Amino acid sequence: MKTRYIYIATFGCQMNVHDSEQMAALLEEEGYRLTQDSARADVILFNTCSIRDKAEQKAFSELGRLVKLKEKNPGLLVGFGGCLAQHLGEGVYKREKAVDFVFGTHHISRLPEILAAVTNGKKRAVETCFFSEIQSLGVFAPPAPGELSAFVSIMQGCDNYCSYCVVPYLRGPEMSRPPEEILEEIRKLACCGVKEVTLLGQNVNSYGKNLAGGCNFVSLLKSIEAIQGLERIRFTTSHPKDLSDDLIDCFRSLSKLCEHIHLPVQSGSNRVLKRMNRGYSVGEYCAKVERLRTVCPSISITSDVIVGFPGETAKDYQETVDMMEKIRFDSLFSFKYSERKGTAARTFNDPVPEAEKQRRLKELQALQDRHTQEKNSALEGSVQEVLVEGPSKNSDSDMTGRTRAWRIVNFKGGRELAGKKVKVEITRGFLHSLRGRMINR
Repeated sequence: MKTRYIYIATFGCQMNVHDSEQMAALLEEEGYRLTQDSARADVILFNTCSIRDKAEQKAFSELGRLVKLKEKNPGLLVGFGGCLAQHLGEGVYKREKAVDFVFGTHHISRLPEILAAVTNGKKRAVETCFFSEIQSLGVFAPPAPGELSAFVSIMQGCDNYCSYCVVPYLRGPEMSRPPEEILEEIRKLACCGVKEVTLLGQNVNSYGKNLAGGCNFVSLLKSIEAIQGLERIRFTTSHPKDLSDDLIDCFRSLSKLCEHIHLPVQSGSNRVLKRMNRGYSVGEYCAKVERLRTVCPSISITSDVIVGFPGETAKDYQETVDMMEKIRFDSLFSFKYSERKGTAARTFNDPVPEAEKQRRLKELQALQDRHTQEKNSALEGSVQEVLVEGPSKNSDSDMTGRTRAWRIVNFKGGRELAGKKVKVEITRGFLHSLRGRMINR
């Protein structure tokens, strides 16, 4: 029997990366093998993101390139999934006629069934309805041999309805997985050699609100802490309004919880935050940052900022700059506001000119680069625990890994160190990584 190959093009965040892992696991059970060579594929899947216009344009650009493979291989099937598929539905076919099927964010678990129907002649299938339960959340994606880290979805969807965000419309309402399912998945991963898990959700802080039995995110973390073989716990993404004192205290009380939190602020202007429907003030956000640093002085705090939100004045923007100077994030994801269909912000009639958005973004990114460099340089001379991931991409004689605070460290060492935790003295702090010297094994 001829081996069938599948190629998956992934766009967007860590949640999309994990969705693609689950797609691959499901189809491997059906006899497909994952390939990194698109020309070899019998099926090409696009797992897309719609959070910003740039992500949408990138996905369709890549789609246009890959569907040309159909000219050489008429039997090639092309599936279009993810948030952009959920957003456009049948509209995908207006953009690209070579697509064979469209599947939304609640239909990953049905992918083998959908693909079988298309293989048997069903034309232009569109599956984008929402379900009351999302079966794909429980799909187990076995880690690759030697893989140390894994993603674990603990929930999907969002109930916050920030005025700029399409996630509630494309991922559906917030749903949490039962804790026993999550714990069992992590135990299986630990048995496979995984030492670090990252818990995923649109707003992990609100985990458990729709579950019976009273399990919340803090109690889930405490249960994960007890799993043997697991050494590190991370999570993303957190919403500032739901960051409780109990959760902050976990950074002190749980030894496996890494000293890093991604806490998107989006703006340093109270007026803009209110228009964004974020549910907190700048003062409240700064107070939580202060408490995090009091409880865990070594914590790394990263964030998101949107510049050029409709109605953002020069004063609003300066307030964001002032907030960044006060907080001094370890790193930052910053973006120009991107209008998304269906969101409340699309009805706002006071856009910021594109040239001004670009100027603000460039200035903000330069400021953050300075802060990041200062943070990394301050680590010179310190000793960091590094989980060694493997050989460095830039040098055959170097190994690379991450600190508990999510910083990349490169140092001289042999490949036998992969998978081990070592102590590394930091000798140089660069903008995007650290250089170090291993001081013990």
